[in-house]
Amino acid sequence: QVQLVESGGGLVQAGGSLRLSCAASGRTFNTNAMGWFRQAPGPGKEREFVAGFNWSGTNTYYADSVKGRFTISTDNAKNTLYLQMNSLKPEDTAVYYCAADRPYGLDRTNWRSYPYWGQGTQVTVSS
Repeated sequence: QVQLVESGGGLVQAGGSLRLSCAASGRTFNTNAMGWFRQAPGPGKEREFVAGFNWSGTNTYYADSVKGRFTISTDNAKNTLYLQMNSLKPEDTAVYYCAADRPYGLDRTNWRSYPYWGQGTQVTVSS
C-alpha cells in the first residue's frame, strides 16, 4: 500500500521556522517527481504549488510567494522529501501536502499532475 506521511507542521510565530518531512512507503518514488503544495483556509481556495523539481532533479522551483524563504530537498536513501520553511509569515498558514509520481512532461505546478498525496500537515503562523 502506497503511503505518503507528512510531519513537522505546527504553530509558530511570524519570523519562525519549521521543517516539514514527507516519508514515502509502499514503493520507491522518483523524488524528483514529488512536490509540495498548500491549501489555505476559506471557500474556493485551491491547492497551490509551493515547491518542486525538474525531472532530472538539477533545478528547484518555488512559488514566488516563498522564494528565498523555503527550500525543498530530498533524501533518496530514505525515500523522503523535505521542506525547510524560514521567515514564516501569517499568510503561509495552510495545510501543507506532499505529492508524488508526477509523470514526465506534466506541469509540476498543477496539483492535478500528481496521483499520490499525503494526508496533509497543518502549519499555522501567528502574527
